[in-house]
Amino acid sequence: MRKSGSLVQGMNWRVSKGKRFVVLAAALILRHWAYAQNDGTVAKSSLTCAEVPHGDHPKALLSNGKLDALVFLPDAKNGYYRSTRFDWSGVVGCVSLNGHRFFGEWFAQYDPLKNDSITGPVEEFRTDDGPIGHSVSDGQLVIHPGAIGYNEAKPGELFLKPGVGVLRKVDNSPYQFGGAYPIVDTGKWTVKVMPRSVIFRQVLNGPQGYAYVYEKRLTLDKNDSVITLEHSLKNTGQTTIDTNVYNHDFFILDGKPVGPGMVVRFAFEPKTDKPLGAAARIEGKELAYVDAPAPRSGPSGYLTGYSDRASDYDFTVEDKNSKVGVQQTSDSPLTRLYFWSTSTTICPEAYIHLNVPPGKTSYWKIRYRFFAPAK
Repeated sequence: MRKSGSLVQGMNWRVSKGKRFVVLAAALILRHWAYAQNDGTVAKSSLTCAEVPHGDHPKALLSNGKLDALVFLPDAKNGYYRSTRFDWSGVVGCVSLNGHRFFGEWFAQYDPLKNDSITGPVEEFRTDDGPIGHSVSDGQLVIHPGAIGYNEAKPGELFLKPGVGVLRKVDNSPYQFGGAYPIVDTGKWTVKVMPRSVIFRQVLNGPQGYAYVYEKRLTLDKNDSVITLEHSLKNTGQTTIDTNVYNHDFFILDGKPVGPGMVVRFAFEPKTDKPLGAAARIEGKELAYVDAPAPRSGPSGYLTGYSDRASDYDFTVEDKNSKVGVQQTSDSPLTRLYFWSTSTTICPEAYIHLNVPPGKTSYWKIRYRFFAPAK
């Protein structure tokens, strides 16, 4: 059987000619209900996630019969997210399990061109702008964000954000991840939607000898309440691609505000170089909320204490009151961990380092296991 994004092409055609029309018609009907379309129609089997705020953008509804997911699709004209910070692929608007919902809009005002107007597991490629150091005043870790080729470009010239495209530098100011940089080229995006997965592919020829083929496959496990993100970045240019990539997550559990009863469990004992804030405290391997964070200024800071083993890339966000939560793991080791939260979302930002010479390909996976009691 040939693998394909179409149920029709994936069918076994060893049937008589008289039966082929029936099989074709059945497959087309099945495909109509199993696939979400770019015009905004959705599968009836996933009604828990079918209705989301600002859901009138290209999207796919996936289901394995237990876990449902709404995934927004990249589109330069009509996409849910069209800004310059985050990877346009794999933007998850909703996941549902046993009637419980995960992710959603954590912000007060939606704008597709705003850098952080985005939901769900979403990734950003980022470099370090200068050496890592510590603040003279309070000793806190200081890391200035950068972008591939930004420092080498002059005002008016081009730099790179994988998953977004080629951007134009506007002046000599240091790179700002929330900056409004004109998008010059989004590359060529192709998307293949299947009942339990979406494959995203971006091919881009950029400035300064940078070029790549970036693929991400978002898959719902056949039987379990698991979503896996499988990535590959192939360097098709002449310049080595050296970057970090992290997933911002934007965890929301049943739409509840962040507060007492919510915890983040790690595989190691996390340490901080400054107090996280009054709303949370670290006890052993657990970060526990003891109060509701202030809007936009909740517990935050760099965490250390992890090893170079991939097994330390393992943390669980849970509402202990409702027993609803998500475990996030990877096949790659942590190279940096920043924790950020507000009154509406919890974000353990786990970084993975990539160094991809010309002609080589890097691979990495992130796995989300959702759990929730039946309602």
